[in-house]
Amino acid sequence: MKITIKKKKNITRVIRKATFISIVIFMVFALVASNEITNNQLGRTAQPLNGCLSTDSLPCTDPSQETILQPFIPNPELNNQQRFLSAIARKLPTIPQPGTYEYILLRAYGAVFVNPDVGIKLPPKDIFANEQETQEFQTTLTMGLVDGTKDCYLQKSAADALSKAQMQQKIPLKSGYGSGDCTRTFNTNFKFWRKYANDQILAKVQQGKETKILGLVAPPGTSQHLWGLAIDLRISNQKQRKSLNQNGWFQTVENDVPHWTYVGLSEDNLPLFGFNKQIVRGITYWITPL
Repeated sequence: MKITIKKKKNITRVIRKATFISIVIFMVFALVASNEITNNQLGRTAQPLNGCLSTDSLPCTDPSQETILQPFIPNPELNNQQRFLSAIARKLPTIPQPGTYEYILLRAYGAVFVNPDVGIKLPPKDIFANEQETQEFQTTLTMGLVDGTKDCYLQKSAADALSKAQMQQKIPLKSGYGSGDCTRTFNTNFKFWRKYANDQILAKVQQGKETKILGLVAPPGTSQHLWGLAIDLRISNQKQRKSLNQNGWFQTVENDVPHWTYVGLSEDNLPLFGFNKQIVRGITYWITPL
């Protein structure tokens, strides 16, 4: 009887030991699996948003949220104006009312507000009141030097896109002075305006009685150059234009020949966002439908 009881105790110990070993093995397996998942997540998190919302407008992965982000695409059933407004409404806190000075400026210089590039920062409005307000915005920007220049700075995504275009074709600045051709200060914008216009013309622009001047020079505080998303270039052939277009740069201000805007879309997508194609004296402009 005692031998039987002893055998039972030995069997119980074996069972307990086997159970303990099984639990340990399970825990080790679980930790390894968990670690593998964590490493995979970290690997995905480390992947940059390279090409996300680029000129190809392809879906991409947001590694911080592990979700698929689908670039905004306007409803094709809407008319051009409605598609354009639906796109910029996602970037501008308030859409100006038709007939206002702000709306006039949005029509002339608002192309950039459709830009899907997550690397750029857009202004909260289309008019800066003074130098201080301009500087406060510009100090929040991530800037980059355009390759081949000494002092031509743009928002980094715009600078990178322009540098890619320059790798394909040599594209010189209009004047060669980066501070004037690239990102400008409020005072520089004001000096350009004074060179070509005056307070009387500004009053007419504000009333909607004069708009042609906007294709020559921007009123104080309204230039796309203040946002680090425009540049003046000296273009002499179609290869240069094609290279710029392939990298999201387009001419969007009618009659302003040297002026290029970083829109960040492919040319095929511009009509989808409501842009109107206009050819003036052999130059293709993509005009806002406002």
